[in-house]
Amino acid sequence: MNSRRNFIQNSIIATLGVVSSGFTHSPLQASVLPPSLKPGDTIALICPAHPLLAKEDLDIATETLNALGFKVRVGKHVTDRYGYLAGKDKDRAADVNEMFSDKAVQGIIAIHGGWGCARILPYLDYDLIKKNPKVLMGYSDITALLNAIYTKTGLVTFHGPVASSTWNSFTVDSFKKVLIDAEKAEFKNPTKITTGLVQTQDRIQTISSGIANGELVGGNLTVLSAMVGSSYLPNFKGKILFLEDIGESIYRIDRMLTHLKLAGILEQISGFIWGKCSDCPPEKGFGSLTFDDLFNDHIKPLGIPAFSGSMIGHITDKFTIPIGLNVTIDAEKGSITFSSSAVRK
Repeated sequence: MNSRRNFIQNSIIATLGVVSSGFTHSPLQASVLPPSLKPGDTIALICPAHPLLAKEDLDIATETLNALGFKVRVGKHVTDRYGYLAGKDKDRAADVNEMFSDKAVQGIIAIHGGWGCARILPYLDYDLIKKNPKVLMGYSDITALLNAIYTKTGLVTFHGPVASSTWNSFTVDSFKKVLIDAEKAEFKNPTKITTGLVQTQDRIQTISSGIANGELVGGNLTVLSAMVGSSYLPNFKGKILFLEDIGESIYRIDRMLTHLKLAGILEQISGFIWGKCSDCPPEKGFGSLTFDDLFNDHIKPLGIPAFSGSMIGHITDKFTIPIGLNVTIDAEKGSITFSSSAVRK
């Protein structure tokens, strides 16, 4: 994660010159729904970022998907290693291209994140991907892959568990609801009381009340902000932006939200969802800003429906969130309601 942060921060500095001179987001694409998954389908495992350091991790990922009822195909370069990357850029991209072209593969899931997906974006065959739509899922650094493919092809992609995630009942239920059962889903945080007299975990905080409608885009804040100034980011006009992160200090979150603000992104969106920022404590002492302060400074002035605390991020209980699908959010309920199924039956 520290390696990812250092490289991404350098990328942010490099792109500031582009942003300050003004840039246009990629043109709007009509959303393309991939076919739904069904038991017996073949899921491809890829490592588009961090290397696979232990064979056991691949075994566990394979057995997990088998337990979900799927066959597994492993990318040719999954076990490659090039420093902190899972092989050379063109080879990692080749695995993505091959899995989209392979008619025997119905879905593609990253084994894990890390850092490196942004490096392979120029080597992806977007025409091939558009002609062969299928489920692509992951989170964290996979944010770059999900948003770039949606932007270049219109294909709805999925911010959800990677193969090495904890596939508990909550995460599996969300995954099945969206990708297998093709439901017009509605997601709200659990309301269970674990200790005490009131709910203390996974609470929703309303930043600004209201209801908004628009296509979902977003993912990991660090990764997304590093893509600003490139042609791989979606057009944000009228979109609902969701963000999450892990292991970031408050001042870094502030810096990245400021980056999105200065780039003109925040002023374009119609709604905002903050998921979870795992291991992101306030700075020590009374001098630190808090998340409430950041939301009051950057989000509340937008005058759009916004809430925080959604089950999105580096957490064990995960929603499967479609990037590119039209949804309605209710900032007081903390709900996300699909306007249609996210996959074709």
